[in-house]
Amino acid sequence: MTLPLLIALPFVAAALIAAAMFAMPDGVRVRALSPWFAFAAPLVGLGLLISERVGMPAAGVLAWRRPWVPGLGLTIGLRLDGLSYLFALLVLAIGLLVFVYARYYLANSESLPRLYVLLLLFMGSMLGLVLSDNLLLLAIFWELTSVVSFLLIGFWPARADARRGARMSLSITAAGGLALLAGVLLLGHICGSLELADVLAQAGRVQHDPLYPAMLLLILFAAFTKSAQFPFHFWLPHAMSAPTPVSAYLHSATMVKAGVFLLARLYPVLDGTDEWFYIVSLTGLVTLAGGAAMALVQRDLKGLLAYSTISHLGLIMLLFGLDTQLSTVAALFHTINHAVFKASLFMAAGIIDHETGTRDLGQLRGLRRYMPHTALLAIVASLAMAGVPLLNGFLSKEMFFGETLAQGLLGEFNWVIPTLALCATALSVAYSLRFVYGVFFDGATPRDLPQFPPHEPPRFMKLPVEILVVVCLLIGLFPQFTIGTMLEAAARVTLGGPPPDYSLSLWHGVNAPLTMSVVSFAAGVLLFAFRRDAFRRHRSLLSEFNASEGFDVFVGRLERAARPLVRLFESGSLPSYLAWMIGAMLVVPGLALSALAPFAGPAPRMPADPVTLAGLALLAALAIGVVLARATLLVAIVLLGSCGLLVTLAFARFSAPDLALTQISVEIVTVLLLVLALYFLPAVQRAPDPAAARIRNAALAIAGGALVGGVAYAVLTRAPLPGIAPYFLANALGGSGGHNVVNVILVDFRGFDTLVEISVLVVAGLAVKALLRGLRLAAPKTGPRGLPWSSQSHPLLLAILARLMLPLTALVAVFVFLRGHNLPGGGFVAALVASIALLLQYVASGVLWTESRIRINYRSLAGLGILCAALTGLGSLAFGYPFLTSAFGHLHLPLVGEIELSTAMLFDLGVFGAVVGTTLTIVSHLGVRDKNLQSVEKS
Repeated sequence: MTLPLLIALPFVAAALIAAAMFAMPDGVRVRALSPWFAFAAPLVGLGLLISERVGMPAAGVLAWRRPWVPGLGLTIGLRLDGLSYLFALLVLAIGLLVFVYARYYLANSESLPRLYVLLLLFMGSMLGLVLSDNLLLLAIFWELTSVVSFLLIGFWPARADARRGARMSLSITAAGGLALLAGVLLLGHICGSLELADVLAQAGRVQHDPLYPAMLLLILFAAFTKSAQFPFHFWLPHAMSAPTPVSAYLHSATMVKAGVFLLARLYPVLDGTDEWFYIVSLTGLVTLAGGAAMALVQRDLKGLLAYSTISHLGLIMLLFGLDTQLSTVAALFHTINHAVFKASLFMAAGIIDHETGTRDLGQLRGLRRYMPHTALLAIVASLAMAGVPLLNGFLSKEMFFGETLAQGLLGEFNWVIPTLALCATALSVAYSLRFVYGVFFDGATPRDLPQFPPHEPPRFMKLPVEILVVVCLLIGLFPQFTIGTMLEAAARVTLGGPPPDYSLSLWHGVNAPLTMSVVSFAAGVLLFAFRRDAFRRHRSLLSEFNASEGFDVFVGRLERAARPLVRLFESGSLPSYLAWMIGAMLVVPGLALSALAPFAGPAPRMPADPVTLAGLALLAALAIGVVLARATLLVAIVLLGSCGLLVTLAFARFSAPDLALTQISVEIVTVLLLVLALYFLPAVQRAPDPAAARIRNAALAIAGGALVGGVAYAVLTRAPLPGIAPYFLANALGGSGGHNVVNVILVDFRGFDTLVEISVLVVAGLAVKALLRGLRLAAPKTGPRGLPWSSQSHPLLLAILARLMLPLTALVAVFVFLRGHNLPGGGFVAALVASIALLLQYVASGVLWTESRIRINYRSLAGLGILCAALTGLGSLAFGYPFLTSAFGHLHLPLVGEIELSTAMLFDLGVFGAVVGTTLTIVSHLGVRDKNLQSVEKS
């Protein structure tokens, strides 16, 4: 249970903070409480992660697996090995430091709890991604990281750049997510399994399959979009509009490393082909050089760090694409180093922005006099990024140079890769020097700072940067003792076997990599010294091409191309939408039905008795009456309710009492809602539809009815197929302790369906609430026919009857709820009965009178209902049973006798809360009217 608990911790902490935000209107208390929940999740997670890894051999694997869809061979599988341990450690450790940093970064006027909720959701998503042992589960968490990243980048929705950056990142990374899903499905098709262990064991089969090139391109597309590789790199600089804690966490240490993790995880299967070598290495090489060149000319401090991140991610991708095994070890090594020094640099940039009010390198200068401690930290981290000896970046850079010299991808042009690598490294030295010199030196006094004089940040805001800088030093001085074992374990998993011999010592003698380092330092210093001329040339060369502008042009052209379709389908007419939907329904199933031969089956027909025929004829007449009387809304509602009553009688006649109870309850609720809505509709006669529209509607109605009737006839006249009803009938009592098979199906056998349905219901209710927010409906003075409404908004007789019925109806709801497991009833029907009682109070006495006496937060009730239902399912998982498996037992009480207790009742209670809460959320907002009428109601 450790691995699922590891993933669940951030989600639980996020839920607790969200609940505190909802329950405590005092924002100060929530702001003070939320950091402790946020700190606890990664702290406990680190303890669990390290405790599980300690004692495991380097090649050991800790697995956790539960059935998901056994019929399809799908499981929920989690896997902790050397590679997933490395990335999970980065996610948790840097996440904890970012949480501490964020506590002091945001202003008091900004929502720190909301930021923590989103960061925790992202942490849980990343942990799920790196610990997944099922490729489909990995794809689900992959998409979840994209969605949460969108919300984090757009954390400040009032800013146009934040909205644009969020949309751009979601467009690119979500497209990659779809490609990943397609690639994973192809890989699963080739291997016959989506389990990671099965896939990794079939490298030969995968690489010789005709689908390998398509599958490889899809997976690489996903990795390149996530890790901001050329030509999909442009979303990352625009993501810098997010708060700096988000940039430090997502865009340096975790999210952009997801593409790196994907290549490392699937390396044993995908590596070894020419397609892999050339696509990955050349893409990484172009990204490495281009990102470094763009970083040098940025004026924005975070923009410089963003392009340097792109460049270093390109370096890692290039290492994965080289045809040497040691290059993979170097890629993993640089992944660790980059996460450490880049997270510290982003936090340092956030401190500078926080204390000066700007990130513009044209304004920042001479800050070493005002912020000496921050200057020292940023200088050390920048030198690590430049690859200065005795810091962590130097070691992985040396390995990188060595592998570029050892590769043989380009034949006689092999010199191209080490040459471009040398140039990119020189550029990294130059932009690192620009960061240091431009911010902390370059003049005595800063220019026109929005906040002057700047000063050191709070003590604990610097603490995360200090820890990361110390880690840079420790890895640089003692690499074998700090990360040697962890790197070896991760490399063993990535390579699918023992890694080649390598050394993490500080000194390897005077060799070619060391010579390349010296040359890159010298070239970088010269480039920085002559940077102004280089800036002019660089800007003139790159001014012709702007990837983000190209993206905007592409999106604009796509929108223009879609306008004819939008005009065709988005007409703003509800009848038109229904016509398209019914038309599609007629075409697709109709073509399938036309192939039936014969259309009717051989099963004998049951004789139709006169009562049934009379009921069907009356139902048809009422339905036609609804259509003919649609202009007179009150009459149409009465006829529509009568149709529902006849359907209820049909259910009762054909031995479906549960359906009959549900139908009659739904009908009453619907009629009450329609009557309440009818009161506010304007008394305007709608113009008659054109003749062509009436003909179209009639044709579609007749064809649709014929299709549905034909399907029913074709199914019912065929011999019954072997069904699942005998299984339910045989196992309802023994498996769930209930005699009412319908209720047992809803709360046990198909409980997950019910959970999804009530979730959809709650989401729909919240959507209606959002649509009605701020709406003030004036009470009409006349009815639909121009007759004046009664002077009494709420007739006294109706109000008295409604109040008398409330306790009686509540008692009926309790009775129906308690009997549901063994007799017709249950949580859904009980919720509808309770909703009817409360709805009647709103109709009879008004919103203000009702809510002044029934002080229930309906949204909270709906949310608690879903939570109760979900926790019931999680309870079964805690005891090792499938999700939502119910348990029951019998208890003997004195004087009462034997009673049955079942966990299904808790699930039913959740259904009850969700339905009542959603229904009354809608009504309470629909019933809010103008201020004059409210004042009358108060009196």
